[in-house]
Amino acid sequence: MGKIIAIANQKGGVGKTTTSVNLAASLGVLEKKVLLIDADPQANSTSGLGIDVDGVETGSYQLIEHTASAEDCIIKTNSPNVDIIPAHIDLVAIEIELVDKDDREYMLKKAISHLKSSYDYILIDCAPSLGLLTLNALTASDSVIIPIQCEYFALEGLGKLLNTVKSVQKIHNENLDIEGMLLTMFDQRLRLSNQVVEEVQKHFTDMVFETIIQRNVRLGEAPSYGESIIKYDVSSKGASNYLSLAKEIINKNA
Repeated sequence: MGKIIAIANQKGGVGKTTTSVNLAASLGVLEKKVLLIDADPQANSTSGLGIDVDGVETGSYQLIEHTASAEDCIIKTNSPNVDIIPAHIDLVAIEIELVDKDDREYMLKKAISHLKSSYDYILIDCAPSLGLLTLNALTASDSVIIPIQCEYFALEGLGKLLNTVKSVQKIHNENLDIEGMLLTMFDQRLRLSNQVVEEVQKHFTDMVFETIIQRNVRLGEAPSYGESIIKYDVSSKGASNYLSLAKEIINKNA
């Protein structure tokens, strides 16, 4: 049985999409079958894997609306063993359209739970908000990865996210676990980066991944070529960081 993992943080710019795309590619290279669901209206995971966002006709919007089956929405990517359910700017409307639906928090869960037998990992790239889209993702998931950038405001808003996770556990999904907190954009030359790492590890101990994602120019360049870091530059620091994270997750779930 596969595992569904949401990648969530309501703060923007913390490395959610970078993590979604490159973790998916790394798991794929390690011979795991992966489905990435782009649940962010900005559709950066979609373009980051080389898919033309404007050409998307069926994707996560139709999936959550239940106007298309998951199978109709899945596209093969140029990353080995990685499929994607792409996003389109249409997804912006979903929060308004779901508001008066019964079971609105369970729309994604109903649409994808049967896919667990077809994939080893299903990753959901969440929007940078705690709205209905993210709620759907957390309700559908077995666990959540929380990327935290090694910067001054890193811990701000984390309490809010953890409270959301708690209330999802209480009301919608008692089995939701925290897969781990992932420190991103680490620059070892900066005292601040090192302080954030210490602080997060002190507060959250076992919940923090051992792997730390370092600041890396190649990581920033890869999406503009529509490639994961594995395909763009497998010898880069970014690639070895994400491969290390993928191995850590595989070992944890072995």
